[in-house]
Amino acid sequence: MEIKGRAFRSIWMDPANLSEVKIIDERHLPHELVIERLLTVKDAATAIRDMHIRGAPLIGITAAFGMYLAGLELGDDPDYDRKLMAAADVLRETRPTAVNLSWAIEQQLLCLGRKTIGTKNTRAKRTGPEKTEALRTNALKLAEEDVEICRMIGVHGVPLIREIYEKKEDTVNILTHCNAGWLATVDYGTATSPIYQAHNAGIPIHVWVDETRPRNQGARLTAWELGQHGVPHTIVPDNTGGHLMQHGLVDLCIVGSDRTTVTGDVANKIGTYLKALAARDNGIPFYVALPGTSIDWTLKDGLKQIPIETRDPDEVRYIKGWDGEKYQRVLLTPEDSPAINYGFDITPARLVSGLITERGICEAAEHSILTLYPEFAPIA
Repeated sequence: MEIKGRAFRSIWMDPANLSEVKIIDERHLPHELVIERLLTVKDAATAIRDMHIRGAPLIGITAAFGMYLAGLELGDDPDYDRKLMAAADVLRETRPTAVNLSWAIEQQLLCLGRKTIGTKNTRAKRTGPEKTEALRTNALKLAEEDVEICRMIGVHGVPLIREIYEKKEDTVNILTHCNAGWLATVDYGTATSPIYQAHNAGIPIHVWVDETRPRNQGARLTAWELGQHGVPHTIVPDNTGGHLMQHGLVDLCIVGSDRTTVTGDVANKIGTYLKALAARDNGIPFYVALPGTSIDWTLKDGLKQIPIETRDPDEVRYIKGWDGEKYQRVLLTPEDSPAINYGFDITPARLVSGLITERGICEAAEHSILTLYPEFAPIA
């Protein structure tokens, strides 16, 4: 995607300096563009945990690069394998809900010949630097794959938007929640990929952008990147979606996912469930755009099995904004009032019109999901 006409990705490496990984520190958007350098596995873990970056696909890719940075720090340490496993544990403990995190770490271990954490290396013995180079190569490969996956999500999602446009012959109004844009992936985004590609194809689109309290990822991030791409949009308070739907101002809802069960239950940013309920009540299609890497093939009951992250209550009690010269953090609530900050909620499969994946669109149901991903079907 582009920032002021310049092509950017959310995470990258400079071929001239292989000792660091660069990210856009999203905490400063939309008012400042800050590029952060990750030099150590601790830097990568902090970036994930403290939400310098966020979004399930980008969390995974950042963890993959974090494994590479851990290898760089270890050099040719005789205890390389054990310490790399310790680094993997540090990364895995940063965010509990996004399944892409553990998936990416496993992919890095697989590239070293390990089937899972704690098993013996099945390849010929390599030096520490050779293992680290393998981690770098694989992290770059995973990043490129993420770009193509997100592009294909858009390819499969555009017909949904085009069909609505051809029926109404007017602007298609899409409501989204949180940021499932290119800032949440390496490029294109998940929920935004069909939006960008439909816009590029000349289909008139307008996006209702939920502010997404308490961290305001919609108001800060989705609105910013839509603006950079020239997509018409309007920021609305989180509780406005139902009203818009009742008055015929929403044609389609598209959201992302941090973890989806094999049966189609969806964990996404808190507030998604309420949008799905409103969409069902008003007969509006509610789609979830996600890569196959966000599907947890081990889970069938999202409400009971998906861990829900509880974040710092101060994210609810305080708000951060730009005063024209610098960021200010101010208290919103009574000083002694407690708060709780659930990061995600579960939208049951019955409320999901379909899943838009890199392999096509399917029902939010096990049999349909496994039709697109037969390699994950249980062996009879």
